[in-house]
Amino acid sequence: MVEPADRPSTAGQRLGAPESFGVSTLEPGLRPPAQPPGRLVSIRVQMLDDTQEVFQISQRSPGKVLFDLVCVHLNLSEGDYFGLEYQDQRKMTVWLDLLKPTLKQIRRPKNTILRFVVKFFPPDHTQLMEELTRYLFALQIKRDLACGRLICNDTSAALMVSHIIQSEIGDFDETQSWQHLLHNKYLPDQDAIRDKITDCHRKHVGQTPAESDYQLLEIARRLEMYGVRLHPAKDREGTKLSLAVAHTGVLVFQGYTKINAFNWSKIRKLSFKRKRFLIKLRADPTNAHHDTLEFAMASRDCCKIFWKICVEYHAFFRLFEEPKPKPKPILFTRGSSFRFSGRTQKQIIDYVKDSELKKVSFERLASEQLPSHRNSAEWLFCITHIESNLTPSLILSCHLLSYLTLCSIPVPASLPFSIFLFSSHLSGSPASQDSPLGSPRVVVNGNASVNGQGVGGVLGPGQIPEGQQLSPLTSPLLTEAGYVRNEDEDEARRKKFPTDKAYFIAKELLTTERTYLKDLQVITESFPSAVGKDEAFPDSVKNMISASYDPVYIFHQGFLKETEQRLAQWSGRSNAHIKGDYQRIGDVLLKNIQGLRQLTVHLQKHSECLVELERACSRKVESLCRDFEQQRVCYLPLNIFLLRPLHRLLHYKLILERLCKHYPPTHDDFRDCRAALADISEMVLQLQGTMMKMENFQKLLELKKDLTGIDNLVTPGREFIRLGCLSKLSGKGLQQRMFFLFSDSLVYTSRGMTPSNQFKVHGQLPLFGMTIRESEEEWGVPHSFTLFGQRQSVVVAASCASEMERWVEDIRMAIDLAEQSSSPNNDLLSTSLSDNSKCDQESEEELGGSRSSLERQGHRGNTTVHVCWHRNTSVSMVDFSVAVENQLSGNLLRKFKNSNGWQKLWVVFTNFSLFFYKSHQDDYPLASLPLLGYSVTVPAESENIHKDYVFKLHFKSHVYYFRSESEYTFERRVFHLNRQTNADRHITLPHSLAG
Repeated sequence: MVEPADRPSTAGQRLGAPESFGVSTLEPGLRPPAQPPGRLVSIRVQMLDDTQEVFQISQRSPGKVLFDLVCVHLNLSEGDYFGLEYQDQRKMTVWLDLLKPTLKQIRRPKNTILRFVVKFFPPDHTQLMEELTRYLFALQIKRDLACGRLICNDTSAALMVSHIIQSEIGDFDETQSWQHLLHNKYLPDQDAIRDKITDCHRKHVGQTPAESDYQLLEIARRLEMYGVRLHPAKDREGTKLSLAVAHTGVLVFQGYTKINAFNWSKIRKLSFKRKRFLIKLRADPTNAHHDTLEFAMASRDCCKIFWKICVEYHAFFRLFEEPKPKPKPILFTRGSSFRFSGRTQKQIIDYVKDSELKKVSFERLASEQLPSHRNSAEWLFCITHIESNLTPSLILSCHLLSYLTLCSIPVPASLPFSIFLFSSHLSGSPASQDSPLGSPRVVVNGNASVNGQGVGGVLGPGQIPEGQQLSPLTSPLLTEAGYVRNEDEDEARRKKFPTDKAYFIAKELLTTERTYLKDLQVITESFPSAVGKDEAFPDSVKNMISASYDPVYIFHQGFLKETEQRLAQWSGRSNAHIKGDYQRIGDVLLKNIQGLRQLTVHLQKHSECLVELERACSRKVESLCRDFEQQRVCYLPLNIFLLRPLHRLLHYKLILERLCKHYPPTHDDFRDCRAALADISEMVLQLQGTMMKMENFQKLLELKKDLTGIDNLVTPGREFIRLGCLSKLSGKGLQQRMFFLFSDSLVYTSRGMTPSNQFKVHGQLPLFGMTIRESEEEWGVPHSFTLFGQRQSVVVAASCASEMERWVEDIRMAIDLAEQSSSPNNDLLSTSLSDNSKCDQESEEELGGSRSSLERQGHRGNTTVHVCWHRNTSVSMVDFSVAVENQLSGNLLRKFKNSNGWQKLWVVFTNFSLFFYKSHQDDYPLASLPLLGYSVTVPAESENIHKDYVFKLHFKSHVYYFRSESEYTFERRVFHLNRQTNADRHITLPHSLAG
């Protein structure tokens, strides 16, 4: 056995790294897959960036071990979209079977190179959650274009290549871009459309590599040949065709034109018999095809290869989970035992959403870029200042490499390997973007492990060809200190280089716009599809809602896209970001608010839609609306969604006010923000009266659903003021009651035993002529006061002094409003409830039932009224108005009281609740947290929460911790949580946040 001292040094050791460190993206705590015992065999894998990795696996290991090693090496969480392909002894390209032993499939491992490529092409690239996955897909598209597999017209080809070049060399430069195209081949006939490529590249200024990948995949997925791998065949007449498989089913091509497609839902069975490939269709009288379609292929092996691919595509895209293995027959087998192995697409998406994956940065492969004089000068400067630590031969090699770099001359493979390690050390990455090295490149991943696991991964003679480089996909790489940057470093960097507050204000605009567009989608798509097919729903109301909301929805789709692009440019690393050209948002807001003014006529009709929907509410229509509100996509009462466009105007106004307050008058963005603020203020002023009336009308409609025993709650002139929980003193003592204060009366109720847990009215107190007196000393009940009406008096008690103060203040204001009216309103309650003394005698069983848990109440158990009942608190119309002005959305990290890890969630703060989503793309929340009654504080030292920007929500024994991304978002959330939880304990925040 070789002693450690006798082993040749590894790349990490030569760079001064700790002995246990290896070049990899593997996160601390993760481990490569376990391998069965046995002799180790080296397997060479070519990556999508044309680098080559050598993995060592046990000779008994199944294919899955090798595949998992590759995914672990790349830190690829969505690896199931990919596969390993190779040429077998018949010179046929096949996929590595993950269930069978690798060495039984690859007979000559020393002479075989496996290729890591995309195997399953999803219909929409937005289903790919990780940036690394999209980057690898972009590399696959780049490869398919270069080899002529992805056929398309010149316009699409030029546009795709321009995005590839933008991701590799950045913004357009006439000389650099032209020479780059001369030295790199992206298309077989590239020279013919070179001018068109440069014209397209010119338009991508400010676009980051991640955005370029996104745009490249967006174009590619729309092409007919996207992800298509043709398998030659013939039909029954002998016509030459090609078969392919996609997420939708089996495709038939003649040349490069798709002439037929058989959807999975129409296919009953796929099989093969010798050279014949058979597609058996489900019985369909309208289908012109035979029940069984037959295609002839070159051989039985060709049939079987294509059949296996079809089986895997069907399982991956159509099944919810990996199919279980078939039980082995006792006597004899019939047919193939092949099955799909791995996670299905649904399992991948759920896994990435559910897991707390730490985003790991990675280096992108740059083609042979022409280094700038500045980079070359820095290179020579670095060489000059550390020559004293180098050997003469290495100094000579360094100068030679720098000269070749300056002259853009290809680097010969004869240079010693140490020079490339040295150059990596200088640039901070073995694959820096200015590297002149070509491909292919090789790195040994010894003993099938990373992060220094095992001792078989040392670099030895003959293992790495000279002059070849480490893979750029294996980052974060060695830094000068020899460690991986962690979360604490990122936080320290944010403190050292803080982001401008304007960026976070603009980001708040983006995140809330995403939620707003989803809310509009509830009205324009979800609601019409739920009620539109029912004849009972009036066509006039359907048409009015469609005509009023569809134009607004379409407009905000464009608004959101512009905002997303600007924020991506703002936080990107392009030249435009350095110059600061895109570090503003006022121009986007000004342009779109001026466009929004053209939609004022539609905004004015939104109140009419609310009124018309209420007028049309027959029993059948009311049932349809109630059924729709039970759906998870309708996470708020329906009529709240109808008022969202009016409320959104207030959001824009507040965002612009904060921007104008933040910017000095000399700032480039100040003028646009001030002009946009003037425009939106004018719109708000124009619609303010309508907005206030509709908010009150909407609240009365909502309360009408929660109350039983009132026939005419929604009447002209009546205004809602406050609702909440008070204890009423009776002969049985203090009993919990729900009180509703309107501008003309005070109604008290208890929760009934109906399926929807409505509140049953027990009595009313007209406000005309009422007086109020504090009576804590008189009755010996804390926080109590007496209401003296014309016909009866009631003694009530609040839960705390602050609650009593709120109630007394609002009741006195309501009494003043009632005194100003011409006469008392005696028509509030239905005639069945005229005997107040009788109605107040509910049984103990009813009271006990009213305290059932929130979890057992269904959808309507989570309304504001029910939350106030359980939390023993109250909320006013002023609170509702403040709440709609200050809705927030964005990512938060959440931790429970007794848990260790933080979970990243998309959180929407609206209607006195936090709604939790996995991501902003989800259609409905996974859970919600009603906030009324909660206290907002910061964690104490004893709680051991050693993180910045953490706030704590707690109510009795319920405790939640949340982390924000910045000081600004922390203060914004805490400030509005303080205002809307109605708790007595609050955090003191800077005075600047009071607006």
